[in-house]
Amino acid sequence: MNEKKDILTKTWVVAVLASICCMLWGSAFSCVKIGYSLMNITTNDSGSQLVFGGIRFFVAGLMALAMGSGAERKILLPTKTSIPKIMIISLFQTILQYFFYYIGLAHTTGVKAAIIVGANVFIAILVSSLLYKLEKLTAVKIAGCILGFSGIIVINLGGLSGVSFNFLGDGFIFLCTCAYAFSSVYMKRYSETEDPVMLSGWQFVFGGAVLTVIGFLMGGRLGHMSAKAFLMLLYLAFVSAAAYSLWAVLLKHNPVSKVAIFGFMNPVCGVLLSTILLGEKGIFGVQGIAALILVCSGIFIVQRKGNK
Repeated sequence: MNEKKDILTKTWVVAVLASICCMLWGSAFSCVKIGYSLMNITTNDSGSQLVFGGIRFFVAGLMALAMGSGAERKILLPTKTSIPKIMIISLFQTILQYFFYYIGLAHTTGVKAAIIVGANVFIAILVSSLLYKLEKLTAVKIAGCILGFSGIIVINLGGLSGVSFNFLGDGFIFLCTCAYAFSSVYMKRYSETEDPVMLSGWQFVFGGAVLTVIGFLMGGRLGHMSAKAFLMLLYLAFVSAAAYSLWAVLLKHNPVSKVAIFGFMNPVCGVLLSTILLGEKGIFGVQGIAALILVCSGIFIVQRKGNK
């Protein structure tokens, strides 16, 4: 057990495993859009988009709970005191975040979505510092936030793929990052007394069920379920369950700052894979590269002080 713990604290092991998490998360931007195409879900079919997302996260919750129960050698069940916490986290982490995410992603490019989502680090810091007073807002953190949001401004100047700011697309993706920021704060507070894998798994199950019901009520359905579409849905569920579980293991054996610094890979992987898988222009253009540099520099500056 001690040997396993020692291996998981080595910097190169953390770097490799954290990068795998970011590659998985980054691939979701492109794979969701591919999933829409395979299931014939159109841009304006918000109901079917939510059904798609709801089923994905319901399955992801079951996967996460199965992996967590296997690791703990006991079934991870919620208690009476944890149920309200699960619902609060689920409201922000899954229901609101992915309500905005799935609709927003259908109205913007994977490249722009990947970079805008990178802002969740800065928003989480502002929420944690200004609203919940969980940490101090320093000049270094402010500088990182300014750099990061500068990247979002650059990506929306109008030159990238010929598209300027679109509220239903870019705006909804930004609201998605705000919901994620609040969910991070609540997860940090509640995980002090609760198992974080249990909280995450059950909030996925609850949130996924809610999203699915909302989608069906909006007239959504998954009418075209080919073998490729089914496998894509399973892959996306696996992305959520596996990446979170792996990230949680790293956080268990390492300081948060040592793991979180690798989060800068998220927008990089998202933009790179959107360029390769979807053929979206962006990462090789001046605007795309400048935005990536600004966002990643901001994340690095914010995390660097904690690493010292």
